[in-house]
Amino acid sequence: MTKLLYNFNSYIKEFEAKVIQSNNNEIILDQTAFYPGGGGQPCDVGTILSNKSNFEIDKVYRKGNLIIHTTKSINLPEVGSTVKGIINWERRYQLMRTHTAAHILCGVIFRDYGASVTGGNMQPLSARMDFELSNISTDFVQNVENLINKEVLASHKIQIGSLSREEALKIPSLIRTKVNLIPPTVTEIRTIDIVGLDLQADGGTHVNNTNEVGIIQVIGHESKGKINKRIRISLDP
Repeated sequence: MTKLLYNFNSYIKEFEAKVIQSNNNEIILDQTAFYPGGGGQPCDVGTILSNKSNFEIDKVYRKGNLIIHTTKSINLPEVGSTVKGIINWERRYQLMRTHTAAHILCGVIFRDYGASVTGGNMQPLSARMDFELSNISTDFVQNVENLINKEVLASHKIQIGSLSREEALKIPSLIRTKVNLIPPTVTEIRTIDIVGLDLQADGGTHVNNTNEVGIIQVIGHESKGKINKRIRISLDP
């Protein structure tokens, strides 16, 4: 099992770990701050340093209880050795801001229009979210932009927590997607609470306060079906 350092502290930029497996251009550590991707958020990239070499990590993914770090390097660190992991922080922090912006958007749409999420994806400083809405217009998205930036400026604290699956399923609004995507084998549900606005089940990385997000711009909207509308947002660097 890989200990997930990012789970309760998204601000860890560097960490030390022991190599538990190392082969086929893949490195597995006993703990990691690299996010493996999921929920529309891309995986982290960065570097793993050993006494012998530096390994550029270009992909990270989950396999069961392990986090796999892939590299194009051939001479991998030895099993049992201690290495240092360094996250590409500029990219990670942009993704943290973007992910929180997406939650602010989801929170406002759910609070004011009762619409569930039907899909979403993000890159650093941009995201698209799809909602179960029948109608959308320029006036609608302009109002949404005003509302979400009001929540940014409200400086809501963002808290990470966890609930048992039994407790989580008692809160219908906790699973914000139209379909519950959490595998039945998951017994502990990680939550992201934008205090006073939005509580969701979520596994990604986020900032500590909405004021870190910065101004959110709604840069586009479109219909993706009769009851499926898309909103695109972007953030300043």
